[in-house]
Amino acid sequence: MTAALEASIARWHAEAVDVEAITAAVTAFNQRLFARTWELVAPLPLQRHSCLIVMGSEGRGEQILKTDQDNGLLLPDDRALPGLDTATRGFSDALAAFGYPPCPGGNMLTDRLWCRPLAAFRDSLTDWIRGNDPEGAMRLAIFFDAVAVAGDGALLDGARRHLRLFGTDDAFLARFAAAADQFGESAPWWRWLSPGRDSRATDIKKRGLFPIVHGTRALALRHRVEARGTAERLRLLADGGHVEGALADALRDAMHLLMAVRLGRQLAQRAAGRTPDNLIEPGALDAATQRRLEQAFDVVDRFRRLLRQQFRLDLL
Repeated sequence: MTAALEASIARWHAEAVDVEAITAAVTAFNQRLFARTWELVAPLPLQRHSCLIVMGSEGRGEQILKTDQDNGLLLPDDRALPGLDTATRGFSDALAAFGYPPCPGGNMLTDRLWCRPLAAFRDSLTDWIRGNDPEGAMRLAIFFDAVAVAGDGALLDGARRHLRLFGTDDAFLARFAAAADQFGESAPWWRWLSPGRDSRATDIKKRGLFPIVHGTRALALRHRVEARGTAERLRLLADGGHVEGALADALRDAMHLLMAVRLGRQLAQRAAGRTPDNLIEPGALDAATQRRLEQAFDVVDRFRRLLRQQFRLDLL
């Protein structure tokens, strides 16, 4: 059935359906699939008293072509739930059979880090923020995008309430936001488009999508914006006066353009029997798309400068 979904995605893209509409359809399908799969593999008490979450781009509703699994399971503190190990293995194996391979980084409910009682998970959140775990900031970023797809959503709400306690920790927020600036500005890449320059590939996720997504995530954490999707976070940040409205609109448009260009590339790679990646080659793009992407990357660089200013990244 996921093959049929990918065929639909290819058709929608060929028909120039808006990428936001495509992601909404894919998100709805995936979440129904995950919830139904969990219903089939987990005993009823486990279903009722745990909370199955999806994270990362799946949680934000921004994933299109399926990638690896990114999920977790929150458990109550005061209740033993038999069948846990069998259910989590069965869920992961079923998703793998559907075409969602295990996460190379282990960010899934078969890893004890992502399958634990609420109190223990709160301790993990505190450690990711205040401890010395080099992966802590990115683990927090993955969790921050979490959405409940089955079970007791109050468990996820409880973890989020704990997270709000750290929203005013300026030192942590600066370290967290700094990841958005780690790949440098994109202007040199676009100078390669000039006549006489070689056409080189660049990673559209690292140089464009990630700075928008993670920078917006950092601002949402600071200002306690509860939305999961990047576009909605930007809207609420603009409504609250934390980001200029015109910049928020430009960032949303840039993100959707970058997603659409990447999707076209990945669909072509799939059709050719190749593994999809995040690389784009300027020479393979028409002039109009090159101009639009140049504008999008200019917006990304403006946003990076805003993040440096707001989070005082020069002091790190």
